[in-house]
Amino acid sequence: MNKRILVTGANGYIGRHVVKWLLDNNYSVLATDICLDRVDNRAQKKIINIFEDEEEFLNIFKNIDGCIHLAWRNGFVHNSLTHLQDISKHYEFLKKISKVGIKNINVIGTMHEIGYWEGEVTEKTPTNPISLYGIAKNSLRQSLNILEKNEHVNLKWLRVYYIQGDDKNNNSIFAKILKKEDEKVDKFPFTTGQNKYDFINVTKLAEMISKASVQTEIRGIINCCSGEPISLKEKVESFLLENNLKIKLEYGVFPDREYDSPAIWGNNETILKILNKYSKGEK
Repeated sequence: MNKRILVTGANGYIGRHVVKWLLDNNYSVLATDICLDRVDNRAQKKIINIFEDEEEFLNIFKNIDGCIHLAWRNGFVHNSLTHLQDISKHYEFLKKISKVGIKNINVIGTMHEIGYWEGEVTEKTPTNPISLYGIAKNSLRQSLNILEKNEHVNLKWLRVYYIQGDDKNNNSIFAKILKKEDEKVDKFPFTTGQNKYDFINVTKLAEMISKASVQTEIRGIINCCSGEPISLKEKVESFLLENNLKIKLEYGVFPDREYDSPAIWGNNETILKILNKYSKGEK
């Protein structure tokens, strides 16, 4: 019998791709969100507010083999107060589903938990977040360590870095460039572009998240990343060429963000191990 996976935040940028990967690979998916208009129709869909509709979701979340918790408000607005306001709500939701028998719980983390860091980020790199988004994610991760012990949960914290692909449906710099191109703007104001980041295509990220989630041998923090630093300038210039865009970058208009280091990237050894095991049929 195919495993049945609950995906929260299924209508979001990453969620839609995770749902599709799971369905394409013969998993059964229960997709939840407050709107599901962009989710693959092969999934079982349930419009629900996971923070409020407790009685309903406790009934429908039975016979689930695992949860991929992607739901999060204002992920692109790094200092929104909703990040702090929702921490306990996320914790309570995950605690409740563990009580109804979902013990394989997978939560999306972020490199913004780390704060300012120069170099490679491993699972053991200390965290010192400097945005409300990073603080909230880090606090939830630490709180879930208690849930893991008390409720005997198999917890995986899937830490993501910089994402691209399907760019008209996200809020990244790539989406903003496409928007300006459509508006026939000649120049796009930019930073120096010298900072180096770990970029990954959303389709590949969805594969990593899904494969890490359905396995239960490796738990804890798992970096879902390319493991390769590349300058923002190089990445965006490549994006312009690949998409045959006419807009030109106007370097140095904006300063680099104070919390961005010269170079930060993830160590991807653990996720590569998981991908290798999956390819060998060791799920």
